[in-house]
Amino acid sequence: MDLAERLTDLRQRMRAACARAGRSLDSVQLLAVTKMHPPETVDAAVALGLTLFGENRVQEAKAKIPLCSSRATWHMIGHLQSNKARDAVEWFSMVEGVDSLRLAQELDKRAGQADKVLPVLLEVNVGAEASKSGFNPDILLAELEPLAALPNLRIQGLMTVPPWKPQPEQVRPFFRAARELKERCEARLGEPLPHLSMGMSGDFEVAIEEGATLIRIGTALFGERRQAP
Repeated sequence: MDLAERLTDLRQRMRAACARAGRSLDSVQLLAVTKMHPPETVDAAVALGLTLFGENRVQEAKAKIPLCSSRATWHMIGHLQSNKARDAVEWFSMVEGVDSLRLAQELDKRAGQADKVLPVLLEVNVGAEASKSGFNPDILLAELEPLAALPNLRIQGLMTVPPWKPQPEQVRPFFRAARELKERCEARLGEPLPHLSMGMSGDFEVAIEEGATLIRIGTALFGERRQAP
């Protein structure tokens, strides 16, 4: 299948998952993950109506974004080191992987210097995996108030990458845990958090059924990534 056919297939699968969950298709955004894909691929996706894109690495994004259509909006979805916070504030409209209070404080400082308010998602490690970044749920709840008090950040919700499982259905408990944690955060803050970023090419339908508002799709949209140089 070419890009247009894959996008049509994805949208059909998204629509079916939304129908099963009693949700509107408009309640889920497709974030196209462009890691190791060239600007030409981004522009082809924009021509098909996609506007939201995600990059995992700041260096690749800095080189790529200026060469892409100005209609593209960019999220930082990979692990972000504090020393790249200034670049993240400059190049991204949202940082999804805020995984510590320290990183949040650095982003807040850099956003203030740039006279910006930066939307962010708080990354939670729902599988308690040592190999992955993200807040422990209990720590997130304990640090939620100081996170919310940072004047130059706007918390928009949570993001998670669950443990890999051979069957999508096996990931459902982790997606459900992320949704329930978002609800606890909303109760503690006394306000809604509009976004829950979870689900990738292999499991996005289950993620939608469990409440995802952003799904991060690379392979199912663009095919296999080309090898890094």
